[in-house]
Amino acid sequence: MTIAPGSRLGQYEILSPLGAGGMGEVWKARDPRLGREVAIKVLPEELAADSDRLKRFEREARSASALNHPNIVTIHEIGESEGRTYLVMEWIEGQTLRELLLEGPLTPRRLLPIATQTADGLARAHEGGIVHRDLKPENLMITKDGLVKILDFGLAKLVSPETKPNSLTVAPTVSIATGAGTVLGTVGYMSPEQASGKAIDYRSDQFSFGVILYEMATGRRAFQRNTPVETLSAIIRDDPEPVGSVNPQAPAPLRWIIERCLGKSPEERYVSTRDLARDLASVRDHLSDTAVPAEFLPAPPRRGRRLLWPLLAGILLLAAVAAASFLLGTRAKKNPLPTYRRLTFRRGHIWSARFTPDGQTVVYGAAWDGKPAQLFSTRPGSPESVPLSLPSADVLSVSSGGELALCLGRHSIGPWETTGTLARAPLSGSAPREILEGVAAADWSPEGERLALVHVVGGVFRLEYPAGKTLSESTGWISHPRISPKGNGVAFFDHPVRGDDSGRMWMADSSGRKKALSRSWYSAQGLAWSPGGKEIWFTASDRGVIRALRAVTPQGSERLIAEFVGTLQDISRDGRVLVSRDMVRARILARPPGETRERDLSWLDTSLAADLSADGTTLLFTEGGEASVGASTVYLRKTDGSAAVRLGEGSAMALSPDGRWALSATTDLSELHMLPTGVGEARRIEGPLVESYQWAGFLPDGKQILFAGREKGRAARLFVQDLEAGARGPRPVTPEGAGAGYLGHVISPDGRFVTGPSGGSGFLIYPVKGGTPVPIAGLLEGEVPVQWSADGQFLYVYRPIEIPARIFRLELSTGRRAPWKELLPDDLTGVNVTTVVVLTRDGRSYAYSCGQILSDLYLVEGLK
Repeated sequence: MTIAPGSRLGQYEILSPLGAGGMGEVWKARDPRLGREVAIKVLPEELAADSDRLKRFEREARSASALNHPNIVTIHEIGESEGRTYLVMEWIEGQTLRELLLEGPLTPRRLLPIATQTADGLARAHEGGIVHRDLKPENLMITKDGLVKILDFGLAKLVSPETKPNSLTVAPTVSIATGAGTVLGTVGYMSPEQASGKAIDYRSDQFSFGVILYEMATGRRAFQRNTPVETLSAIIRDDPEPVGSVNPQAPAPLRWIIERCLGKSPEERYVSTRDLARDLASVRDHLSDTAVPAEFLPAPPRRGRRLLWPLLAGILLLAAVAAASFLLGTRAKKNPLPTYRRLTFRRGHIWSARFTPDGQTVVYGAAWDGKPAQLFSTRPGSPESVPLSLPSADVLSVSSGGELALCLGRHSIGPWETTGTLARAPLSGSAPREILEGVAAADWSPEGERLALVHVVGGVFRLEYPAGKTLSESTGWISHPRISPKGNGVAFFDHPVRGDDSGRMWMADSSGRKKALSRSWYSAQGLAWSPGGKEIWFTASDRGVIRALRAVTPQGSERLIAEFVGTLQDISRDGRVLVSRDMVRARILARPPGETRERDLSWLDTSLAADLSADGTTLLFTEGGEASVGASTVYLRKTDGSAAVRLGEGSAMALSPDGRWALSATTDLSELHMLPTGVGEARRIEGPLVESYQWAGFLPDGKQILFAGREKGRAARLFVQDLEAGARGPRPVTPEGAGAGYLGHVISPDGRFVTGPSGGSGFLIYPVKGGTPVPIAGLLEGEVPVQWSADGQFLYVYRPIEIPARIFRLELSTGRRAPWKELLPDDLTGVNVTTVVVLTRDGRSYAYSCGQILSDLYLVEGLK
């Protein structure tokens, strides 16, 4: 049968030729039944005569026709007429990408929409199990409206060895016999595995797409040599000239995407083409209108600047050396200094970060610029982080197969403790599947099938491995579980006190047997197994939050690796280390009397409000961070912003009614002291029966104090004690186990009652002279009393930890509640918790502390 314009092929009227190639001739035709124009691909006679290949073609065509995506050409029908097999497709009016590229490189504004649509179509096909195998500019059509259509999906593997390219196809589809197999594809756009005759999958299309992106960004072919064989060799062995060198105005995130697509090994490319599409969409949305600003391009030399550049270079070099020394210690005397690379450049808190299976991509959860936590991905060498299309979440672990363990809705339940809902999601970015509530941390087993997790049940932290099997419980809290490379044990931190990150490392095996691997640390955060599994690396400090990187063997042998500020996040298989450098602060915000706006009364790095004077003019607070060098310090400061006055060491508790004294406990809480706020000598409050103080406050007459403490060998409770010289020791106010704790103690204006923990859940009102406690009407679960109103009729209450802190007024006689104030810092960046609120009885002045962590993520290489 001879095909010519005006002839018919089946029911279709042939109009004009469109081209010819490895898969046969392409004609424009008309469907008289529907009155529409179509494109018809007529297959070569040798293909139609080969029954096996024909069946294969029909199978591939049916699969491709089921894709139903706007960026993939629609296949209408497979037909046969007079021995000729043909494929009927939608007619697309436009031009190929090859024709666009004849004009040179595309601007980001033109390139990114085309690239994003192409990647979206590829992702849909790959999700349907179909690989293109012959992606090239000739197979991408762009309509007049800018819509991209991918042609010839799933058909390239049927190309006949005898076919030759037509004059329109610059890079021909070829089939080359090799010792390893048959090479199918287009020279110059093949992947290394295609060029080697190896088995291919969807990542081969990613490489071909990367070659196309390179050509779109630079106007040059990534791999082009004198002969096809030389071109194939270059694809296997050589890297193209960097995009930035050819076109400096190409956006950096785009360059990163191209480099990842052009990874020689499939494992270096994207785990999912859907992730590739998302990355491009993000660049399009943020950078499609931009090029490299002129101030970042090399400037021509000017008179008068010849001495400036060497000076600036010297300053930058010194700064880099200083930063390296600061971050990584000074081990360069014996060994080369490790190198580090900053990966994040925004302001906020990084919750956690993990390497993905390719070892190059980093997925992390961060709350940037005061917004909720979100997942991002980044790669070394790129200043940009790409948000993942998942709900607000934090990454807990990434399995060997690329599955994410996520924490959805992570929220604070203590100064350091957080929980959320455990969920699983593929790296491809499909919707997460919720698994379990109340999960604080999790880690995948080596085979990627089971999870070790920290599960909070009834306020108790449990280590479970696998989920549901308890290996350990804590009286405080548990963090950073990491499964050994052999899967036979879990290393973790046990912090014995809630609200405190001091603790030690333990190892638990599958039967629940535990052993301590380290001594107790002042601060312990961050844990990961070394690549060979011979050591567990962790970050901890003896005092303060300047944590050093250390290693311990499963037998308990410990060594120091490096000194730097940071938290260990993860270790890659080749030994590269992820650390987050955290700047931890606690701020005090206050509203002084007569003012309508809050004032920042923070002093050093960790300012914790303790009490306000009755008139709101004086603030008592504790500094307990790095500036205190491991020993907390008591300060007094006027709320007008005057300089703070150091009163002495310890943890601040309360101001006396006349403002002359400040109650404080020693750092280890073993002694209670009265510090003078003016002239005078400090005095110790004698209480030989008490070995630990948790809280203390003055009764209204200033002659007695109430405190929560623990006698040796007994449970903690409330006591009252006279302050007069020679007075007898403390008298119990509550039974053992009742009324004690660190929060929720408020003394009534007449001194007859005090609120305190019930010993179970919630709070009670205890008579100071003894008697039966009564519940607080209207108090909700998790709420804590803050202050008693001046008339004694109301309690101010709030729920600690929450941001914002919502304070309510409870009418004690009826339980009716009314919102009083919402405390929310102006700058929410890095703020994750409200720790304490203090206010005057008239409600005219208040102060509160909020925790803030600002983080930068670093990749460190060369640590041993």
